[in-house]
Amino acid sequence: MVAGMSTTTTRPQVEVAAGPDSRPRLDWRLRFGLLSLIWGFSFLLIKLGTEGFAPLQVALGRLFFGTAVLAATMAVKRERLPRGIRTWAHLAVAAFLLNALPFSLFAYSELTIPSTLAGICNAASPLWGMALSLVALSEDRPTRVRVAGLGLGFLGVLTVLGAWQGFHGLNATGTALALLASLSYPVGWIYVRRTLAGSSHSHLCLTGTQLLLATIQLAIVTPLFTTMPSHFRLLPLLAVAALGTLGTGVAVLVQYGLVAEVGPTTGQMVTYFIPVIAAVAGVAILGESMSWSTPIGAVIVLAGAALTQARPRAKG
Repeated sequence: MVAGMSTTTTRPQVEVAAGPDSRPRLDWRLRFGLLSLIWGFSFLLIKLGTEGFAPLQVALGRLFFGTAVLAATMAVKRERLPRGIRTWAHLAVAAFLLNALPFSLFAYSELTIPSTLAGICNAASPLWGMALSLVALSEDRPTRVRVAGLGLGFLGVLTVLGAWQGFHGLNATGTALALLASLSYPVGWIYVRRTLAGSSHSHLCLTGTQLLLATIQLAIVTPLFTTMPSHFRLLPLLAVAALGTLGTGVAVLVQYGLVAEVGPTTGQMVTYFIPVIAAVAGVAILGESMSWSTPIGAVIVLAGAALTQARPRAKG
């Protein structure tokens, strides 16, 4: 559940007009694969972006281009910004937790860890979400299967990190930042679920405003901690533009269509493909190394995450 996921827990029924002319041109399976590729390659793009820009600048550029895509879409669909100070305040918090903070943390983490490891750390989001929901969401009751999945998932995290070797060769700071970023997402989702669920505004309106607020937040902070590059290298610039345009803007729109067509459970299964694609991209394109424990641990993490999403069977 990378980057683009934001307010999908508030209103799964995305506004899709009825009628044959409104049907998506691409089969949902193709869009599912496209979304997996886009988010899987996001970690590679972050790594490339940090080769020419400071982490905060990468995150800000990502938000700028992503916001531009959603703003253009809102203009085409004639969507208006939400009204009410309370809604804007809640969206400002969501923008920080779901966009500004994790985007920045992942960029900082990839200064010292491979993009493959960052992608696998991102897969821990459902595990954090399960753990937090047991405390924060009274309607989300634990089951033996889901608790077992939680334990299995964190065992997988320890396997990825090589805990039995004393985390030898691992950059603790970079890994901690990536795991903290993966924790920020479920914290944000729970906040959105508590404060914006049932909102009369569309997903597009809410998320477009959320990205705008996150962009403003980083636009204020970034100049205080970074200096403008003396020259702009083409590859990092293209990476940041692709990261924002595709990995944030287009990916959000594709995800909404998936959730509307096949439901949130199937739509969110893209989470399990992201670390696989991130690992393949990192090794094949960036030449990153990978020990045997990384793919084995990733499989265990994904298996645990899948179990935490299992729902009890209805009785009767």
